[in-house]
Amino acid sequence: MVQTTTFTQKLKQFFILFFPVFITQIALFSMSFFDTMMSGHASSADLAGVAIGTSIWIPASTGLTGILLSVTPTVAQLKGAKREHEVAPVIMQAIYLAITAALAVILIGTFAVSPILSHMNLESNVRTIAANFLLALSFGIVPLFVYTVLRCFIDALGKTRVTMFITLLSLPINILLNYVLIFGKFGFPRLGGVGAGIASAVTYWCILLIAIYMIHTKYPFAPFGIFKRLYRVSFAKWKELLKLGVPIGFAIFFETSIFAAVTLLMSSFDTNTIAAHQAALNFASMLYMTPLSLAMAMTIAVGFEVGANRLHDAKVYSWLGIGIALVFALLYSVVIFVFDEQVAAIYTTDPVVRELAQQFLLYAILFQISDAIATPVQGALRGYKDVNAALIMTLIAYWIIGLPLGHILAIQTDLAAKGYWVGLISGLAFGALFLSMRLLYVQKKTPKEAAA
Repeated sequence: MVQTTTFTQKLKQFFILFFPVFITQIALFSMSFFDTMMSGHASSADLAGVAIGTSIWIPASTGLTGILLSVTPTVAQLKGAKREHEVAPVIMQAIYLAITAALAVILIGTFAVSPILSHMNLESNVRTIAANFLLALSFGIVPLFVYTVLRCFIDALGKTRVTMFITLLSLPINILLNYVLIFGKFGFPRLGGVGAGIASAVTYWCILLIAIYMIHTKYPFAPFGIFKRLYRVSFAKWKELLKLGVPIGFAIFFETSIFAAVTLLMSSFDTNTIAAHQAALNFASMLYMTPLSLAMAMTIAVGFEVGANRLHDAKVYSWLGIGIALVFALLYSVVIFVFDEQVAAIYTTDPVVRELAQQFLLYAILFQISDAIATPVQGALRGYKDVNAALIMTLIAYWIIGLPLGHILAIQTDLAAKGYWVGLISGLAFGALFLSMRLLYVQKKTPKEAAA
């Protein structure tokens, strides 16, 4: 990043950051999208199995990799303060932490997955597909977590186009492997949804290897000497990363796990309902990549300006990102409303599942505005290193308001499964309101920019 003086320069700088992050997030999400979509074309059972497996995997992965997102504001502020020599030790400690977290997830998952699936009211073939999908995916957890650290380092330097390039290189690998393994092409066995798990794990390894090569050999990353020496494990540095990262990770966990919880609660409905819910949620999640990408760009921009003590510029970037998110939200709402039938047809050829998915998609419209506020605001707050309030607010919004309300509506009204969506929408609206109030408070209490 570079210092900007006019609004036009800031707008241009922000889009230079945002657009590659957006393409990267879409490409990463496309792996989940193609897993879901291609599994759905294998069978409704494969779609439901992947849906259940994903609902267990996503909260764990996003919550724990969310902890590692503390690398972005840390490096951005070090860069803004011109303390580049401190970056390499931070990255290496974060890598150690990432490997430890990944191994912990694998160990816990080994013992926890089977009991979780056994207590769900699933058809036996759906349960088997979900379990084997997660087993296959587990071989990609270590590279995914380590890549998250490396990506945060690259992005914090403002070189978001590099992570875009890395991800776009790996996406064709994922699609090809999905095609080969899900449908049994070129002499490979037809594995259905389980093949999607294998494809994702292999792709994560590819992403990591490409990132290591780029950081070790290419400018401006090579001068930091990230891999030139091994550092001793520093639990003090882990503590610093976790102090900032744990609230970030848990805030993300509370947000993503609520969707997983709804999917798990929907196991009491039939397979068609589960499949339709997952199809609609998958598309809504793809649209969510826009406010999420804006949030990541805002963390970089705000963190850089705060590190350089240009607090007015940090505030401008905050509200600029939220305004752009709202424009996208209105556009996406129109797309869903007009093309709901075509969107549902992407995921399934089953007419019953398609009709149900269309109904769920209409509720996804109401997600757009709240997502456009809540998610970018969290990105701005991370740039300020203000993360604890977002943790509390997301907990209240989703788990104290959203899920209980949704459950009541689902079991006591004619809304049935759609009641969960109404509950989630209500919780998200609450979160958007109070996170916005928190950002205003942080900006107001922050000392005025130094005159120097």
